[in-house]
Amino acid sequence: MKIILIDAWNTLVKNKKLDVDLYYLLEKFENRKIILTNANNNELIDYGIVEMPYDVFSLSHEPNKDDSLYFKLLIKKYNLSNTNLIYIEHNYEAVQSAMSIGIKTHHYNPKDTNDSVYQFLLKNI
Repeated sequence: MKIILIDAWNTLVKNKKLDVDLYYLLEKFENRKIILTNANNNELIDYGIVEMPYDVFSLSHEPNKDDSLYFKLLIKKYNLSNTNLIYIEHNYEAVQSAMSIGIKTHHYNPKDTNDSVYQFLLKNI
């Protein structure tokens, strides 16, 4: 079963709160979910990335998600396969980084409706 990777800040977490509409959309899928962030421990608190419904993975900016090493270390830590991952991310450089190692990725636009996320998930799960 594919694992859904979801960006934290400005995707699943907005204005220091969980985006409940996006959360309920993700909950329609039984797949495991992992929240990805660059945040360090202080930033996790400052940005409201606390008490999340899924595992939170961060390398505290060493490196950031715009470096493909971030995703390689994620894969190693959780013993995953890049072909078994799908990713939703708002930052274009992080999207490119994930795609560069074969992770199927959706560039999330916070101004769009969640229908594009839903269609991406249906197509790639």
